[in-house]
Formats: sequence, structure tokens, C-alpha cells
Amino acid sequence: MISFAECSARERLALLLDPDSFHEWLPPSERVMSPHLAQLGVPSAFDDGVAVGRATLDGHPVFVAAQEGEFMGGGVGEVHGAKLVGMLQRALRDRPQAVLLLAESGGVRLHEANAGLIAVSEVMRALLDVRVAGIPVIVLIGGANGCFGGMGIVARCADYIVMSDTGRLAMSGPEVIEASHGVEEFDSRDRALVWRTTGGKHRWLTGDCDALVEDDVAAFRAAAIAALGHSAPLTLATLEAEHLLLAQRLHALSSTDTERDDATQLWQALGVVDADQVPELSVEAVRALRII
Repeated sequence: MISFAECSARERLALLLDPDSFHEWLPPSERVMSPHLAQLGVPSAFDDGVAVGRATLDGHPVFVAAQEGEFMGGGVGEVHGAKLVGMLQRALRDRPQAVLLLAESGGVRLHEANAGLIAVSEVMRALLDVRVAGIPVIVLIGGANGCFGGMGIVARCADYIVMSDTGRLAMSGPEVIEASHGVEEFDSRDRALVWRTTGGKHRWLTGDCDALVEDDVAAFRAAAIAALGHSAPLTLATLEAEHLLLAQRLHALSSTDTERDDATQLWQALGVVDADQVPELSVEAVRALRII
């Protein structure tokens, strides 16, 4: 077993895809970097924290992007976002069997706030264009930094999400919530609370991800292969199903003890027996608990 979380972006690509099949566009040798970071005295990366290109997965042609969490937490800036958009737009022309996004990001890069926000919106638009064309977009979340902010929204725009039990997905990161509303609202140092609220097990039980796997590159590869033919149509019926899911969750929350508001109360309200035991259960055991 090789930990997905402990791998770098390029290590994940090498292990997840068919051997020697990845061809990178705008590799580090091209030195396409952020035009803003140097002006601010911030170190830059020759790939701006994301690798994009084409490859094969189980013999099937795919386009793929992998964010590097070790560079600025995988934050999205102008060039980073442009590389993602370019890959998605090229998918419309070349029509691979699927697009894979190995997401690890804290969201928009604060050093490039406006450019980053625009970039994320362009990524979402390009992703939805790819989905409309019938090309599945599969997001893999298992990096140490999680998938937050604008990239959290991007992930939920995709056809299919694979998460490990150690992966995290949310709009606002724990530190952001604490900084905005105080430690009484959310203690970002409480690791158990963070994973109960944003972790893979929680997202699986609430229907926010489509596959829950171990923190293992081989498990992610198998789940990605299984998802290659999964395309969720962008229709009114699909949107209404999403709204129904959210309505059911709100209804379940209304019956919980608001003084003890916690993920475990939501799990219990959703029909999970012995919800307090979920954090200690194996991935296989949690997969069997989903009611939604």
C-alpha cells in the first residue's frame, strides 16, 4: 500500500496512470510561472503548482491535472487556473474518455486574490462545458491539504468524486472558519472535529462523494477506472435531485439537538446506527452504512 496523501503531485500521476503514459503540457522546463508572486517577493514554482497533460488509464485516453499541495497549499492563481482551463478546453476538442482532477488545494491564492477568483470561475465554466459535451470529469481527493475554497466548489461541479477517509472537502477551511467566527464556532486544532465535519467518511455518509477508498494509490486507481464511464447529465432532473438531497439533509438537521450540533448528530438523523462509532470504523464498514 502506497499512501496517496504522502505522495507529491507527480508521484501520484506516475502511480495512478498507466506506466510512462503521461505527457505533460507546459512542464517545469517551460518555466510558465505566476507574473505576480515575484513582484511580491514570494518564491515561484516553474509549473505554478499544477501539472496538466494527457495519459492513459487502463488503456483509455484521459486528460489529467494534479495540484501540488506543497506549493502554496495548492492555491489557485492566474497561471495555475489558466492551465486547468486550457486542459478542459482542449478536452472539448480532443474528446478523451474522461478528465481526471487530482485536487489538493486550500482555494484561491491570496497573493493573487482577484486573478485567482476569476481563474476559479473560469475553471468551473470550462468544467461544466466538458460535462455538457458528455465527457466525465472525475475528481480524486486525498491530499494532506484537502480540497477547500473555490476548488471545493469546482469538485462539486464534477460528475464523480472519489475520496479517501483521510481526504477533506468543504467550502471554507477550518482555519478560515475559526478566524472569521472564533474558536467557539469551530476549533481548527481539534483534528477529530475537523475530520468529522469535512472528512471522507462524512462526505460519503451525506452523499457528497461517490466512492470512499483507503488512503492507497492503488485504491484510487481502481476507483478512477470504475468511474470512467460515469457521466451525470446536466439536466433539470439532476438539479432537482441535488436540491432534494439538500432538503433532506436540512430536515434531518432540524430534528437534532442544536446545542450539540455535530456531524454525529446528522449521521444519526440520517439513519446511521451507533453514529458515535463511525470515526473508528474501517472504510469498508463505513461504505456499508450509507443510507442516501
